[in-house]
Amino acid sequence: MLLILLGVLILHLIILILLIVSTAASAWTVGGDRSLDLWYNCILTNGGYHCKAASNEDWIQAVQALMILSLLFCFFSLIAFVYQLFRLVKGGRFFLTAIFQILASVFVMCGAIIYTVMSPDDGTGAQFGYAYVLAWVAFPLCLISGLIYIVLRKKE
Repeated sequence: MLLILLGVLILHLIILILLIVSTAASAWTVGGDRSLDLWYNCILTNGGYHCKAASNEDWIQAVQALMILSLLFCFFSLIAFVYQLFRLVKGGRFFLTAIFQILASVFVMCGAIIYTVMSPDDGTGAQFGYAYVLAWVAFPLCLISGLIYIVLRKKE
């Protein structure tokens, strides 16, 4: 049982790291001499990057908010797991942890979908970057983790 709890905790920490990197990294869209992310649009000119703030369009602000919410709910889920690990009665299930984790997966999925549909295609051959891929990798892992928390029971 201890190995299962340790495995679930490690999975949770990996998901949290994936969400942090995907939210903070500047590679949601890359191509040629530019990279776009949730916060900045950077262009390589004269050997250096020149960055300006991301557009003020509603869709990018929605993606920013959803990614931050996914981070917060994943973190709250980790706190709830540790709390329930020590306070939950024997045989109890980790429902609070599962709810937070599933909500985090829904938020990251919605953010990635909005970015996929609304990201501008200006014909420069830009592609989705590694931060975008990390967000999509974090989604199923987060959902699986939430489902594991529903099934998991506390044993002595």
